[in-house]
Amino acid sequence: MTNFETIQLEQDKRGISTITLNRVEKHNALNSLMIKELTIAAEQLGIDTSVRAVVLAANGKSFCAGGDLKWMQSQMEKDRDGKMQESRALATMLGALNSLPKFLIAKVQGSAYGGGVGMMAVADVVIANNKSKFALTETKLGLIPATIGPFVVARMGENFARQVFYSGKAFTADFAMRSGLVTTAVDEADLEKAVEEEIQAILKCAPGAIASAKTLCQQLGGSAPSEMAEYTANQLADRWESKEAMAGIDAFFNKQPAPWLNE
Repeated sequence: MTNFETIQLEQDKRGISTITLNRVEKHNALNSLMIKELTIAAEQLGIDTSVRAVVLAANGKSFCAGGDLKWMQSQMEKDRDGKMQESRALATMLGALNSLPKFLIAKVQGSAYGGGVGMMAVADVVIANNKSKFALTETKLGLIPATIGPFVVARMGENFARQVFYSGKAFTADFAMRSGLVTTAVDEADLEKAVEEEIQAILKCAPGAIASAKTLCQQLGGSAPSEMAEYTANQLADRWESKEAMAGIDAFFNKQPAPWLNE
């Protein structure tokens, strides 16, 4: 298997592969390299006939803190084509995980924000620590959850998404369960057991049937979120070019309040 820098990829003798986010010092925040490596891992696992199911996990205290702010800041310095390229890369990664022809379990041991919520939304089942917190905080920086948006809304539904999509408010595992984002919330000590129960169930099913059933389910659900990739890439690039985003991210790095907080 490929050697990675920001993730770990392992497989047990049963064919259960685990992708582990491994930027612990950055709370597993997404940057260009992690996005690329997650895409490669998803593509490799998708064509590997020995893989029966995939667990998406994380090292450290956080599942994923969203987009790395230095990565976001670097987008401000790129031209439109550069911004679009990065936006498309994120959409491609989420699309690759979403269409993975294997059962995908997200094991969320800590809090998840922004892109972390997006990765939860593309999993078939999400097992989370019942103490975890979740949030879409992009609007606090003058940005929007554009690229992850189609996946999150498809998972939570518009009603629940409206309650958290643009307010930036954190929400609990209980709310996440009611919205459909989280399947099961358990004590941290019980995470492994809950994930194993899902694995045991899926190992009793035919791999080819699982892949076909997953495709069928997504087709019956309507338009695939990945079909919105170009639209959302443009929306995110627009926000990266906005005065609000420039001011919001600059204020964050200078440890000052965003302009709209002083109005």
